[in-house]
Amino acid sequence: MQNFLNFTENNSFMEKQLISSSEKIRQANEVQVTLSFHQKLHRAKLAIGKVTKNSTAKIPTKNGTMNLVYADINAIIEAVEPILLDNGLLLLQPIQNESVCTQIIDIDSGVMVESSMKLPVTVQPKDMGSAITYYRRYTLQSALSLQAIDDDAAAASKPAPVKSTPTKHPIQDERLQAALDFIASGGDYSIEQLKADFSLTKEQEAKL
Repeated sequence: MQNFLNFTENNSFMEKQLISSSEKIRQANEVQVTLSFHQKLHRAKLAIGKVTKNSTAKIPTKNGTMNLVYADINAIIEAVEPILLDNGLLLLQPIQNESVCTQIIDIDSGVMVESSMKLPVTVQPKDMGSAITYYRRYTLQSALSLQAIDDDAAAASKPAPVKSTPTKHPIQDERLQAALDFIASGGDYSIEQLKADFSLTKEQEAKL
């Protein structure tokens, strides 16, 4: 009986030791896989790489038109959001204080990086959706320092230089709005240059 009791006590002691060792290993593994916000962001950026361009836009220039190929907001989100989530990072794009914000949040710690752009006051209500889409794309690119892609708004406001003809060409309404958005956001262009470069209708001049 005594031997049996000793065996039982020894067995119980060994089980406690095994449980203790197993718990220590589990805790050690948890420490090893706990990453800081910047480590998670670094891993995500390494995995994202380049964003595939998937959209084409015709931009008026002094010589006629040119085709721009760029990645739209849906292509960028499709490329980056699954990788961010895999690394414990949440992507949000709220509108706060009349600004479009892109927020990348660490789900574990709540640490966040944010990029924001204030919406221009010149945008008409009917064009607000397009402006928000532009700014969502810009702020997301900025927050993740994504490789630069063709910028349709900037291109519309910066037509290619002309060597021979001073003739001004018309500009489509959506390209005009893109140029106005670019000017309002502090871009290197002005209303005076826009008037000098393009032939505007009375309705378009009323938007300036």
